[in-house]
Amino acid sequence: MAQRSGTPGPDPDPATPRALPAGAVVLAATPIGDVDDAPPRLRAALAEADVVAAEDTRRLQALAGRLGVRIGGRVVSYHEHNEAERAGDLVRAAAEGASVLVVSDAGMPSVSDPGYRVVRAAIEAGIRVSALPGPSAVLTALAVSGLASDRFCFEGFVPRRPGERARWFAALREEPRTMVMFEAPHRLAETLTAAAEALGEDRPAAVCRELTKTYEEVRRGPLGDLAAWARGDVRGEITVVIAGAPRRAVDLGTAVAEVLARADAGERLKDAAAEVSTATGLGKRDLYEAALAARRR
Repeated sequence: MAQRSGTPGPDPDPATPRALPAGAVVLAATPIGDVDDAPPRLRAALAEADVVAAEDTRRLQALAGRLGVRIGGRVVSYHEHNEAERAGDLVRAAAEGASVLVVSDAGMPSVSDPGYRVVRAAIEAGIRVSALPGPSAVLTALAVSGLASDRFCFEGFVPRRPGERARWFAALREEPRTMVMFEAPHRLAETLTAAAEALGEDRPAAVCRELTKTYEEVRRGPLGDLAAWARGDVRGEITVVIAGAPRRAVDLGTAVAEVLARADAGERLKDAAAEVSTATGLGKRDLYEAALAARRR
């Protein structure tokens, strides 16, 4: 059972609802820049949790200081190098009745940050998993990008090695959804250049820098132009948003031939029709029925 550290505070008012359920693992979003974006429940959770698992314990203590909160429970590190081992400890603490709070340096844990393994371990152990929603660089960048937001995908961090990065973008060439990804500022120019080569220099995109911070900046334009701009001195936290592939204008006969080719390569006919429908805008049922008819012929 996790034990609290420090001088205990006054007993909580029984009429005041707890921010955290006992015997549960709770993921809590932290500010991505402006500390005033911290939700009120985060302050209560930090003060109340029996165990707080932090990606960087020093950053957590600094955040708590800016929020004016005294962390009441035991603080442990939980980062990419120890998360597989530490996940079991956190789940055992929750199984013994502790409230376990998981936070990353910024944004929501498990979204390109530690958190996924403890969630999986908790689910497998039958432990309740919940979340305190809050700031997200992914959704913030998507919202201000000016690109379509009805359908999108998060691709995480762009691969560092040139060859792997080129293959990664090539695999996204036909992705119809708006794509959101993270990148380090010193690799931004190379990444945008690789994206322009694979997806086309005219593909619309946005580079969102230092979101919610003093020097926030959003650059919008074709990938080719953004790649040229990024060759300058770009600093800060970077989120890149790239428009999905435009639907190809093809006639039904050509599309049916593509469906049949994909089916011959091993895809289910319905799946092939759905993929080609997404890429071309033609009706999925029309494609499927036309492909069936062509097979019978």
